[in-house]
Amino acid sequence: MTQTAGSTQGTTEQLVAKARAAAPVLAANADVTEEQGRVAPESLEALREAGLFALGTPVEFGGTDVDLVTLVRVLSELGRACPSSAWLVSISTGTKAHFSGGFPEKVLAEVYPHPDVRWCGGSTPGQAVAVPGGVEVTGRWAYASGAEDAHWAFLSVVSVGDDGVPHVGGALVPMSELTIDRTWRVAGLQGTGSHTVVADGVFVPGERLFEFPLGPDGGPDFTQGRPLEIVSQTVSVTAALAGAALGALDVVKAAIHTRKPPMTQYNSLAESASARHVFAEAEHMVTSGYDRLISLAARITEQLPGNDATAVQRSSLRMEVVSILQQFLRAADLLLDLHGSSAFVLDNPLQRFWRDLNVGARHAQLSTYLTTENYGLLVTGAGKPVQVG
Repeated sequence: MTQTAGSTQGTTEQLVAKARAAAPVLAANADVTEEQGRVAPESLEALREAGLFALGTPVEFGGTDVDLVTLVRVLSELGRACPSSAWLVSISTGTKAHFSGGFPEKVLAEVYPHPDVRWCGGSTPGQAVAVPGGVEVTGRWAYASGAEDAHWAFLSVVSVGDDGVPHVGGALVPMSELTIDRTWRVAGLQGTGSHTVVADGVFVPGERLFEFPLGPDGGPDFTQGRPLEIVSQTVSVTAALAGAALGALDVVKAAIHTRKPPMTQYNSLAESASARHVFAEAEHMVTSGYDRLISLAARITEQLPGNDATAVQRSSLRMEVVSILQQFLRAADLLLDLHGSSAFVLDNPLQRFWRDLNVGARHAQLSTYLTTENYGLLVTGAGKPVQVG
C-alpha cells in the first residue's frame, strides 16, 4: 500500500472510475472466482487493464503512487462487486509497498519487469540456513492470499548466526521456485486463494534477503520504524470488506420494491413499515461506516509523512476500525433478516457478501479482542502493547 499524501484529485477520480468500470466483470465472474478458489482469469485481466495491480509498485518501475483515501475508495468499489478480488489487490499492494524499499535497485529491476507484478506473503517464520552466496530457505507459510496468481512471495524467515543469535527477516522468492499446498478451505473469501506456500531448501541469493531492524526493546521491529503503516494496512483490508457491505446493501435495495414479505398481504418490502425501518437502519450503518472509513483514512494520510503518532493514538485508530467493522457486520445481518432465507441460496450474491465479510473481519490484523486488550493496556498504563504497530 502506498503511503504518500501527494496523489492528485484527478488521479484519484481516474482510478476510482477504472475500478468502477472493472466491477461488472468482477461481479459476473464472482461465482467462478469462489468455485475455483482463485480470482477468475477474466477478473485478473480486468484488474490489470485498469492498472490496479500497479498500486504498490515503486513509481520508478511504473507504479502508481496514491494516498490511503484513494486506495480505500478503489478497494471498496472492487469489493462491492467481488470481495475476494478486492482482497487480492489489497494484499499485493500492501506487501509490495511495505517491503520493496528494503531491497537494492538491482533486485527491484529483476522483480518489476512491468508494473503489474503481484506479490503474496507469509508471516509465520521459516528457516534460513546460510550457504555460499545466500541462504537455503525451508518452511510453510499459510494464508498467502493470491499465491497461485502471484509472481513473487515475501516470506518471513529466521536464521541463526555464528554467535547463536537469531536474525529475523524476509526472503523474496519467485513463485516459480515454490510449491503451493491448497489448504484454503473456508466459508468465505474463498476466491482469495490464501493457500500455504512451501519451500524445501530453496536457494535465495543474499541480495534478496531482508533483515528487520532492531526496535527499542532490542527485538526485531516488524514495522521498520513506520508503525502507522501497519494501521494503514488494516484500513486497506477493511476497505475490501466495506465493499462487501455495500454489495450486500445493493442486493437488498434492488429487491425492496419487488420482494414480497412472506405470509403477509404486503406486495413488497417497501410497503411494510417495519421492513422500511430495518432497511433504513442497515443502510445508515453501511453508508455511515463507509464515511467513517474514508475519514479515518484521511486522518492517517495526514499523519503518515511524520509517522509520529503515539502508541495510544495508533491503538485508538485500530479501535475505530473495529467499531466500523461491527457496523458492517450488524448491517449485513439485518439485510439477511430482511431478505429472508432465500438469501442463503448459493446463487444469491447476498450470502457470499455476508460470508466474505464475516470471514474477513476475523483476519489477524482485525482481531477485535486483541485490539481492545491493547487499547485497554495503553490507556490504563497497565502494561506493554500486545499488538505490532
